Amino acid sequence: MSKIEIACFNPESAMIAFENGADRIELCDGLSEGGTTPDFETMKKLREKINIPIFVMIRPRGGDFTYSDSEFEQMKNDLVHLKSLQADGFVFGILNENDEVNVEQNKTLVELAAPLPCTFHRAFDRAASLEESLEKVIECGFTTILTSGQKPNVSEGKENLKKLVELSDGRIEILVGGGLRSSNIEEIRAVTNANYFHSSAITDGGAFANPAEVAALKSK
Repeated sequence: MSKIEIACFNPESAMIAFENGADRIELCDGLSEGGTTPDFETMKKLREKINIPIFVMIRPRGGDFTYSDSEFEQMKNDLVHLKSLQADGFVFGILNENDEVNVEQNKTLVELAAPLPCTFHRAFDRAASLEESLEKVIECGFTTILTSGQKPNVSEGKENLKKLVELSDGRIEILVGGGLRSSNIEEIRAVTNANYFHSSAITDGGAFANPAEVAALKSK
């Protein structure tokens, strides 16, 4: 059975994910922006109710993944604060102006997060080169990459995802996400040989995870 991480954009979705068998929650805000740093108060309240791992998004705004000095300072401060609220890990990704993985800034955040694990999020799908970017993310000390294989969704990216799983060779977890649903998870797993999958489990174009979809993803 696969492991499932649910991207939750509100506390209601986090509770739905928890109650329907998710292995991990990616907690964020900003659904329309593809995920931003959640409210501290939300994390605080959820931590009292949820005992599965909560990985928290550190992303000060939507848009690109190249940040100003003040935005980077905010990311550091947010991470430290959320660490004190018992987050289990963090999710972020910083690119430079040439869409290459910004090793220095990512490394700084990974070190601040230690000993907690960090996931490099789908900024990876905007990064310039598949193989070089993979090596740089590993060099930064991330434990996981969330990716659709540098394509718009996992169905289009499945060959690249397969390649990433092979190239990573157990050095880093390839977390497959981007248009993943219970209807395509079996095919994607068969092609990619990945073990960990990521979905918002939103099936109606709304904002909340669908309990039946969380359970279905988990049961496949």
